[in-house]
Amino acid sequence: MKFDTITIDRQDAIWLVTLNRPERLNAMSQKMLLEMDSACDMIEEDTSCRVVVLTGSGKAFTPGFDLQDQAAKTPQGIEAWRPLLKRNFDSVIRFWNLTKPTIAAVNGPALAGGCELAMACDITIAGNSATFGEPEVKFGAGIVIMLLPWIVGPKKAKEIAFLGKDQLSAQEACDLGMVNQVVSDDEVLPTALGIARAIAVVDPMVMRRTKQQINNTMEIAGMTRALEHSLEIDLELEAPGKYYMAVFDKNRTSGKLAVAIGYVEDFSGNDFVTVLPNAWLESRYFSEDYSQLFILVGILLGLFGLIGFGIYRKIR
Repeated sequence: MKFDTITIDRQDAIWLVTLNRPERLNAMSQKMLLEMDSACDMIEEDTSCRVVVLTGSGKAFTPGFDLQDQAAKTPQGIEAWRPLLKRNFDSVIRFWNLTKPTIAAVNGPALAGGCELAMACDITIAGNSATFGEPEVKFGAGIVIMLLPWIVGPKKAKEIAFLGKDQLSAQEACDLGMVNQVVSDDEVLPTALGIARAIAVVDPMVMRRTKQQINNTMEIAGMTRALEHSLEIDLELEAPGKYYMAVFDKNRTSGKLAVAIGYVEDFSGNDFVTVLPNAWLESRYFSEDYSQLFILVGILLGLFGLIGFGIYRKIR
């Protein structure tokens, strides 16, 4: 099967699945989620596959769900949002529920839905520069897959969610139990594949049943029911139909978010000369799209030149 937004590299008993939308930092569009589901179907059906490694192409794991893609569908009300958020939910939790072990190789930002996807994998390996977080509350949105309290405990989950923390370092995430190992950036994928090879030699039936044993402890505690109830709450938050765009600085060092919020009518007058230009500039800088910056500078210089020429002629 040919995919447009993901790639699959079969390495004997290991399947390497790569989120492949580098121009969007691997943001998970509805098409990508469908392709991830198809890949999971293939993984379950192929008896030669024993372990799955999941990573992202380019400079990011994934910043989460593609909100621009969702907003283009202009959903209004709970029933319009339900299939979209259910798709988000199902595609991520699928990696938790796969009968075969899953390993996330996090090679950059893993935020919001991306953070949840990393946590949904059985083992998570992160590079030194990887960052994690759940910034949704800053944008008036909810967390789609509320795995956080099941991974880090309710106290830390509340701290991260209430403050919309989005700058957790790989080591902080490891200390909290969100990550298993932190390695140098260039060792993320080799480490994940090394672990996968060690798992692949184990009897697959034993591995499958062992994963089932561990997951069952969470099921008995009511995890699935809690996650589904959390999704209903998120539907209530998303139902008004607003969408949000977050743009992060290139090196993830300033801790700032440039945020464009909602529909045009939601902006105040000042936002048009502060938030929007800043978000656009930071997005161009982050994606290293300098051509558009040069074009903008050229246009501005041309405008200033025309204004200056007009003033000069008027003075004369």
